[in-house]
Amino acid sequence: MYIIQGSSRENGNTEQLTAILTKGIQVESVNLRDKKILQIVDGRHAESGFMPVEDDMASIVDAMLKHDTLVFATPLYWYGMSGHMKTFIDRWSQCLRDEALQFKERMQGKKVYVVIVGGPKAKMTGLPLVQQFQHICSFMGMSLEGWIIGRGSKPGDVLLDQETIAQAKEWNREWSEEAK
Repeated sequence: MYIIQGSSRENGNTEQLTAILTKGIQVESVNLRDKKILQIVDGRHAESGFMPVEDDMASIVDAMLKHDTLVFATPLYWYGMSGHMKTFIDRWSQCLRDEALQFKERMQGKKVYVVIVGGPKAKMTGLPLVQQFQHICSFMGMSLEGWIIGRGSKPGDVLLDQETIAQAKEWNREWSEEAK
């Protein structure tokens, strides 16, 4: 399992919820805020195509491609994914044009889970973000297995969302059994 953390705040609500989901489970993860991922320069229609970019994107993609299960964890920022997560996924356009990488082919069949934490109405206002991930998964041939939306604004608030914590513990139990 590979966790892609999109939060800009260390140990914020999204990371706290993800920690409950994965407690006792061996995972590999990346905090996108700690990596240098440059904005995409769209070369899809340029004669020269995409130009090489010197940043951390290739190493993150290489690690991601080694896993069958992906967890995208992001705070709900302005009714969408965090800027860190959006930049990372925007750069997939460049990965798709890299014939040697065979990105789309290698992403097909991966199981995807989405973790979202937002304000008091996140269980409703986060649904368009779930739909965005559904479209991303559909396009890439991945399977969106589930999502969890927690409520929390200040650090630690998500731990008070008993419904979400119960769901997270249930996912953890299921994932722990699958890992045996």
